[in-house]
Amino acid sequence: MTIPAWHPLIVHFPLALTVTATAAFLIARWLPAAKTAAGLSLVGTWNLIAGAVGSVFALGSGLAALLGQPLSAAAHAAVARHAKWAMLTVFALLAMAVWRGAGTAFESRPSRPFLIALLLATAALIVTGYLGGENVYRYGVGVAAVLH
Repeated sequence: MTIPAWHPLIVHFPLALTVTATAAFLIARWLPAAKTAAGLSLVGTWNLIAGAVGSVFALGSGLAALLGQPLSAAAHAAVARHAKWAMLTVFALLAMAVWRGAGTAFESRPSRPFLIALLLATAALIVTGYLGGENVYRYGVGVAAVLH
C-alpha cells in the first residue's frame, strides 16, 4: 500500500473522535446528573486528546500523499486551501487538548468558554474535511486512473 492510500483512512479518526468529544462535552455541561456528567467529561477529554494526536498524523499523511502528485492549477489551489485549513485545525485541536488536559480534572464539566472554542475547532475540522472531499471528488486528487 502506498503512502497516499493511508490519508483517507487516517483522517476519519480525528473527525470521529473530535465530534464525539464535542458531543460528550456538550451533554456533560448541561446534564443534571453529576455522575453521568463526570463520565461524559472523562470520555470527552480522552476523545479530544486522541483526536488531537490523530490530527497530527492526518496532517502528516496528507502532506506525504502530496509528494510527487501531479496537480492541475485548480487542484493545486484547492489542495493549498485544504492544507492551510488543516494546519489551522491541527493547531486548534492541540490547543484545545492542552487547555483541557493541563490543570483541569478530566471529570470536571467543561466551561462555556472552552465549549465555544471547541465548537469553533470542531467546525474548522469539518470545513477541513469538506475541503479534502472536494479535492477528491471535484479535482480527482489522489484518485488513480482506471484503465478499462
